[in-house]
Amino acid sequence: MATLELRNVHKTYGAGLPDTLKDIQLAIGDGEFLILVGPSGCGKSTLMNCIAGLERISGGAILIDDEDVSGMSPKDRDIAMVFQSYALYPTMSVRENIAFGLKIRKLPRAAIDEEVARVARLLQIEHLLERRPGQLSGGQQQRVAMGRALARRPKIYLFDEPLSNLDAKLRVEMRTEIKLMHQRLKTTTVYVTHDQIEAMTLGDKVAVMKDGIIQQFGTPQQIYNDPANLFVASFIGSPPMNFIPTRLAKQEGRLLALLDSGQARCELPLGVQGDGLEGRELILGVRPEQISLGMPQGNGLPGIRAEVQVTEPTGPDLLVFVTLNQTKVCCRLAPDVACRVGDSLDLQFDPARVLLFDAASGERLDLATGQGAVKDNVTRFKGR
Repeated sequence: MATLELRNVHKTYGAGLPDTLKDIQLAIGDGEFLILVGPSGCGKSTLMNCIAGLERISGGAILIDDEDVSGMSPKDRDIAMVFQSYALYPTMSVRENIAFGLKIRKLPRAAIDEEVARVARLLQIEHLLERRPGQLSGGQQQRVAMGRALARRPKIYLFDEPLSNLDAKLRVEMRTEIKLMHQRLKTTTVYVTHDQIEAMTLGDKVAVMKDGIIQQFGTPQQIYNDPANLFVASFIGSPPMNFIPTRLAKQEGRLLALLDSGQARCELPLGVQGDGLEGRELILGVRPEQISLGMPQGNGLPGIRAEVQVTEPTGPDLLVFVTLNQTKVCCRLAPDVACRVGDSLDLQFDPARVLLFDAASGERLDLATGQGAVKDNVTRFKGR
């Protein structure tokens, strides 16, 4: 196991070209599971390759156990990588694929056999050891690829979108297997994905990337509940956060967010006295599960009546879409709620749980000050 730290890492592919990675700073502790998540082209796989040594960084430093490995070759970094394509040798058996790296390191035959047996038991592929990759399913091939990495017992495991080629059901199963494996081995792990569900369920720490920049780094709960900007808030969460354009009014020193459903209007009290927010074009952010049905007897929360536009039963939830401030808004309700398109529902908001974003910059605002809620991104990226 090992610690991993990236200090001001940037990567460019030539003079005059924009940086693919820009001032990447983060750190994870011994045995932590880091997720690099973001859309295609955001730089997450490039960053993974830089950590592995497959690509050289253009500036900054990569440290493993406080040792600068930026100039080291991949074989000297003591890192094992599992690729999206599995990269198995088709002419070798499963046993030979798992043992290949150990043979290269010239381990004794008995030690190799013992390690292969250990990994096969761990991944439950003992019955597949004599088969070749072409005789295996996608999930079985992925287990073999993981087994080859596990047999090395490196300081750090790197996973580059290892589940993207699997069907939805198998992805869920393998995701659970990877989490169980990490809980057993406690090895420092970096995992690249574009799937925010994988990011939320697997990681101890999550780094959300866009355009080669880490937008936010923190625990899954921090990323979900305390997003730094509109991009993070929209990328993390399924269904995503609702973004409702609004203007704030002020009444008796309190700020009010104005909502209009076409049937009714609501003044959502934010309970603060932030300066500089009144009259500005802002975006109100609220998660679908934070919108509830109004209680007939009333419970003190502000509410608004709105017409149901679309319903989407998912099994455990009922997604109901309404229009507020001429914007489609998703509400996640209990599955037994009886409503049809055209019905009117009384919806309530908890003012303590809504967020506010600047419409121009996308930055989340501190309701008390009217300024950015995240003032120092560099300190947020220090994981230890």
